[in-house]
Amino acid sequence: MVTKPKKPSEIRAMRQSGKMLATVLDLLVKKVEVGVNTKELATIAAKELRALGGEPSFLGYQGFPDVLCVSINDEVVHGIPNPKRILREGDIVGLDFGVTYNGMITDSARSVIAGKPKGEVHVNLLKRTEEAMMTGISVVRSGVRTGDIGNAVQESLAGYGYGIVRDLVGHGVGHYLHEEPNIPNYGRANTGPWLEKDMTIAIEPMVTLGKEAVKVANDGWTILTVDGSWSAHFEHTVLITDEGAEILTALNS
Repeated sequence: MVTKPKKPSEIRAMRQSGKMLATVLDLLVKKVEVGVNTKELATIAAKELRALGGEPSFLGYQGFPDVLCVSINDEVVHGIPNPKRILREGDIVGLDFGVTYNGMITDSARSVIAGKPKGEVHVNLLKRTEEAMMTGISVVRSGVRTGDIGNAVQESLAGYGYGIVRDLVGHGVGHYLHEEPNIPNYGRANTGPWLEKDMTIAIEPMVTLGKEAVKVANDGWTILTVDGSWSAHFEHTVLITDEGAEILTALNS
């Protein structure tokens, strides 16, 4: 489905969905500690979201078995929570979560380091990936093209020697978890589909310390870097306006 401009009632539902999502992710970030297992994080997310009145968008989506994706180090995205997967000192932990409220969906992700970072290179990777997401968001407005967003993300990361994952991209979101068009994290300005006011999209750079190539793990879900390099992932759902973008998945938006 191609993402459509959302009606006022749908935008209100997405704002509420996004607030719930941001509340849960804020809590999860605080719970990322050495010794915690990834299934514990999913259990916390499910409990908190239930108390807030939302529904998990990921659970059962194309067969995904849990409410939350938890991806560690060389796992770029789609990691399945596992009680045997224990967080260790310095792990880069990607938390990806989706919320449905009144039939409308938002999608967001953050990366955080468990305990003490292994080095400044990891701190900078997270900082620059988040900055790249915000740079992409900064060019959004009615009449923007997907290539404008991708180019902004790519240029923000130029010169650092990172790999920008190309096989995984942002997307429209709202009525469905994944709507057309794709929102790549690379490309040429003034190319790609046009976007208009009241459309809602997810912008989500996935960046590695090595090459961009990825592969699917044996579990059929987890996406890994081919070269074993560690990665970071940040994502916001935004509403396109005449003047810019309203971030729906942030508490202070």
